Amino acid sequence: MTEPGKDFEPLLAREAPPEVERMGLTWLTVAAIATILLWQVPAGDYILYPFTILATWFHEMGHGLMALLLGGQFQKLEIFGNGSGVATYGISRSLGPIGPGLVAAAGPMGPPIAGAALILASRSFKAASLSLKILGSFLLLSTLVWVRSLFGLVAIPLLSLIILGIAFKAPRWVQGFAIQFLGVQACVSTYHQLNYLFSYSAGPLGLSDTAQMQRYLLLPYWFWGGLMAIASLVILVQSLRVAYRST
Repeated sequence: MTEPGKDFEPLLAREAPPEVERMGLTWLTVAAIATILLWQVPAGDYILYPFTILATWFHEMGHGLMALLLGGQFQKLEIFGNGSGVATYGISRSLGPIGPGLVAAAGPMGPPIAGAALILASRSFKAASLSLKILGSFLLLSTLVWVRSLFGLVAIPLLSLIILGIAFKAPRWVQGFAIQFLGVQACVSTYHQLNYLFSYSAGPLGLSDTAQMQRYLLLPYWFWGGLMAIASLVILVQSLRVAYRST
């Protein structure tokens, strides 16, 4: 019989003594730091490649879904083998400069927001398992509806099948750790694109997201880049605090 309130304790705490809970949090903190360091060396790109693709998916879906929320269109999503991606969308001019500015910001903020949601879902087994199933299913749905690049049509369903396999076949503790690890990777992926956040140009694609924000929201691109880098760290720390807080 479950005691009142236990459903909302962190998953690792429900299945292990406090020492293991603290070890889990420490491990995830180390994983986050190691990830940031690995992004800086060539070999790290290969090790963390699947998470790069997933972070790109979060980023581009952020653009597209924000456009939809503002009454616009999300036309297609392209993801390429080098880890880059492009979301093609349209929004109403009636929104003025705020609309394009919000859509531009939704890309870089997509991974940390999604990551925080995954970390918070680990507070109960049911939420963790359900969230993995939702993420895996939404990856498949996005492939059918929006993905239009050859690489994306292969990589995104493959990621979906791996995540769904964990959701349906893995033990509870594996599901709990997996969703937290995915959440941490999504949050810290912001620091893999620091150069992009503090760049005015996106190369052949035109202006960077922060340059688009400067164009529509006036303040300089480096201000928006710094703000989003800080916000990503705050989101990660706060989501971990809530996930491991006793109730």
